[in-house]
Amino acid sequence: MNHFHDWGYLAAAFAGLTIATVVTRGSFFMLPARYALPAQVERALRYAPACALTAIVAQGVLTKNHEPYLAIHNFQWWALVASAAVFVKTRNMVATIAVGMAVFTVLRLWA
Repeated sequence: MNHFHDWGYLAAAFAGLTIATVVTRGSFFMLPARYALPAQVERALRYAPACALTAIVAQGVLTKNHEPYLAIHNFQWWALVASAAVFVKTRNMVATIAVGMAVFTVLRLWA
């Protein structure tokens, strides 16, 4: 029997994922005010989105077919380097994205 076509299974999966998401992501807001996170934890949590994004981007850019891919023909790597340079220079996220996508597109189409 294929469980993915069973509506009860799908409903239970949606309910379970909803509960898990609300509990893990909303627990900080649901705690009473007298419970405060330590300052070190709050400081560390500020870096969580950047760390998650870096992990996702690094895996996509530095690997190909689950193998390390550090070659001159890795156009994603060159786009990453160019966009990082733009971000360091300007701190403008729109310019960073635009330059990264432009470099990747140009290299992919003409190289």
